[in-house]
Amino acid sequence: MGRRLCLLVFFVMSWGLSAQKMDIPIMDSLKPSYFESGNIHKVWLKLGEDGFSNPIKVPVLIAKGVEEGQVFGLTAAIHGNELNGIPIIYNLMDSLDVSKLKGTVVAIPGLNPLAIANTQREYVDQQDLNRLFPGKAEGNRSQQMAHQIGKKIIPLFDYHIDLHTASFGRVNSLYGRGDMQDDTLANMLRILQPDIIVSNKGKASFGEATAQTLRAFAISKGVHSITMEYGNPQVFQQEMIKRGTEGILRVLTWLKFTDGEVEVLEAKNICSKSYWVFTQNGGYLKVLVDLNQMLAKGDTIAILTDSFGKIIEEYKAPEAGIVVGKSTNPISVSGSRIIHLGILAKRP
Repeated sequence: MGRRLCLLVFFVMSWGLSAQKMDIPIMDSLKPSYFESGNIHKVWLKLGEDGFSNPIKVPVLIAKGVEEGQVFGLTAAIHGNELNGIPIIYNLMDSLDVSKLKGTVVAIPGLNPLAIANTQREYVDQQDLNRLFPGKAEGNRSQQMAHQIGKKIIPLFDYHIDLHTASFGRVNSLYGRGDMQDDTLANMLRILQPDIIVSNKGKASFGEATAQTLRAFAISKGVHSITMEYGNPQVFQQEMIKRGTEGILRVLTWLKFTDGEVEVLEAKNICSKSYWVFTQNGGYLKVLVDLNQMLAKGDTIAILTDSFGKIIEEYKAPEAGIVVGKSTNPISVSGSRIIHLGILAKRP
């Protein structure tokens, strides 16, 4: 009798958990018009199938305002170890008063679900999903995933922020990337108040000649898109999450999705370009500079020692700039990253 009762309790609890999961529908496509106004909706969006013929699905939150309008999009964790954007999206949705929202906010807190589950950066075939857009409908695994994202998600947006962090073995300042010659993008970046802005048009290609980042692809489709880098990999950093949430709320106000006034402040540090400085030899690397530190040309940025502790090389700043990101991994094969150096734009 006791065993039967335990089995009954287990069945009821299992059924309850399954029912809770089943309450969230799985959809093949999204349209804001599908959803009731004045509410926040949760759905799973199917973006392919796994090895058991189950859907590969991403979580989607849709805040549908009471007034028709444009669509503001947020994507987080296209790299599976870049997690700070996920709670930023949760906090943002909790902060919205949908009864006063004009337009729609569509947010994906976890754009690379298989990588997130495996605690890795790349997609399951070890390719960088953010370097493959627009993807290919009949391509390999990651190309098909990029194609699905580009087909089912990006066309929904009028405005878009792609939320990133540094990757394993590195740390980032809070910085943004976007075209500062575009007034809309420039103001979005200023309102987010990052420590550093790197101005570029987002049109760089990687690998294949036609491959683009998610941001570059969105821009090519007429979406006002920027990238924000919120700190470090595989962690939730409360200060980054707080600043990210508050910044995006200000952007929504400036874009008239929500009521209020927003002051557009001057940016702290605008860089006309940025690049990584790499090691020339192998050994143990000690980076000597801090994030957001201003450097003069020739400043020592790192030392490299051999297996016996002897200094074999000192690395210098190749030109004046600011530290956008840096390596935290002491193990340095030749060609390893040292610092991400931003070159400040000349003031008019």
